[in-house]
Amino acid sequence: MPAQYKLVKCTINGKYTETMVDVRASLTDLLRDDYRLTSVKKGCEVGECGACNVIIDHECFNSCIYLAVWADGKSITTLESLMGPNGELSDIQQAFIDEAAVQCGFCTPGFIMSAVEILESGKEYTRDELRKLMSGHLCRCTGYENILNAVEKTMLRRLGKLPS
Repeated sequence: MPAQYKLVKCTINGKYTETMVDVRASLTDLLRDDYRLTSVKKGCEVGECGACNVIIDHECFNSCIYLAVWADGKSITTLESLMGPNGELSDIQQAFIDEAAVQCGFCTPGFIMSAVEILESGKEYTRDELRKLMSGHLCRCTGYENILNAVEKTMLRRLGKLPS
């Protein structure tokens, strides 16, 4: 009979970790339950809403359908890692505030993590391309346009096409 638990060694928000996990547990469960990283939201738990998005080795994933054991040897980034050493917000977090892209806030961490992946590409996208890239999320408060505004303005600022 195969073992029900496995040791997972990975880096979470820049810190090396080792955790025994149930082989059936999702990465969402590992991050929330074992590490109290509550920015990773439990929304649909079937990979459709984007509330649980995290970055794994520079690529965004729905952590609810990503098994925790698959994280072995990986580098995982959650929203908690974006703040500066003195609690200052990252540029994309500040843009969400400035553009009123935060309503109830439940979907916000997942949206921001997708935006981080997009912004780290260093590419300039059209508004339609951004809309498609951000399409894996559900916002029940219908804040989509303000979210797109925040991502677009941050992208343009980083590319030097808007003042800081």
